[in-house]
Amino acid sequence: MIDIEHVRAETPACEHVLHFNNAGASLMPAPVFDAVQRVLHEENSVGGYEAERRASEDLAAFYTEFAGLLNAEADEIAYVENATRAWDMAFYGLDLRAGDRVITHGSEYASNYLAFLQQSKRRDLCIDIAPSDRFGQIDLEGLERLITPKTKLIAITHVPTQGGLVNPALDVGKVARRHNLLYLLDACQSVGQIDVDVKAIGCDVLSGTGRKFLRGPRGTGFLYVRRKVLQQIDPPFLDLRAAVWTGPHSYELADGARRFENWESFVAGRVGLMAAVRYARQIGLGAIEERVTMLAETLRQSLGVVKGVTVHDLGQKKCGIVTFQKAGVEPSQMAEILRANQINVSVSSLPSARLDLGERGLQSLVRASVHYFNTENEIDRFVRAVDEI
Repeated sequence: MIDIEHVRAETPACEHVLHFNNAGASLMPAPVFDAVQRVLHEENSVGGYEAERRASEDLAAFYTEFAGLLNAEADEIAYVENATRAWDMAFYGLDLRAGDRVITHGSEYASNYLAFLQQSKRRDLCIDIAPSDRFGQIDLEGLERLITPKTKLIAITHVPTQGGLVNPALDVGKVARRHNLLYLLDACQSVGQIDVDVKAIGCDVLSGTGRKFLRGPRGTGFLYVRRKVLQQIDPPFLDLRAAVWTGPHSYELADGARRFENWESFVAGRVGLMAAVRYARQIGLGAIEERVTMLAETLRQSLGVVKGVTVHDLGQKKCGIVTFQKAGVEPSQMAEILRANQINVSVSSLPSARLDLGERGLQSLVRASVHYFNTENEIDRFVRAVDEI
């Protein structure tokens, strides 16, 4: 059980904001905010390098805390400044050649698909889009039918930005292993609200962010790379943290996933993200997932009876993201009205998810995303506000 009163007390913004924008950027709990502020204070007091030395234990704990969160090994974890750059470090490092095929799904996020398009022009890759099943998630049989001898990679998004769908990542992992394919999973929207186990899923690479459901600071991200595939990914750029300059014409890559890191980084953010992971693990990801799922389903059902409202979430399994429209009200207009009433939501629009929203004939959706610190009373208030618009 989660002590809701306690976690809300440690989230001071709950006193004056109804925050249903956790898929955008969640509210930092006090221990995370304090961890960031502590490092910034020391940077201001004694200097940046000195503050980093004082934070050495917390910086080392970043790797062990993430390893515990994801059921990984500490040397399989890298700190990267955001989720997209973490994903890029892996994808752009793959030895993909002309004629090679990459399989993705219509729920894919814009940044990832733009990378596919760029590399298809640079390297003459082929992009295959797996079909959706009747729930809107990736169709496993259709995925298998797309695999050819030229297929090198399956790259999907676990939870898309534009809805509550949860793709069957574990089952996709079974397909990837059966065909000996690399498997890249974008977990930007899932880690922190879903109990993610990389060993169970079987992904080779997983990327994510700190600011969303992990409740960490902005400008922070992470990358998991399975030990056995490290040699198959050549980091697209190096610095003196990612490699050692061993001679005038030679270098050696750093051990483990740290070869994907930069020497210069947001030290306070790294410490804050570590604190956010520790905070989530203390609560328990199983308990978090259970509560988030319950709150989101309550919100969907409550919105579903409001006149003029249509809920648009796909998926057999759904998560804490709830997307909807109200007849006669543009989603951006609704977001502004709600914000004026201290209610935070965001808007998912066509350029962020063109394959999915375009297929469904949708230009934009209101995106309300709950987290475990939200309450049933907040859902009631939110639904009333939507009803009155």
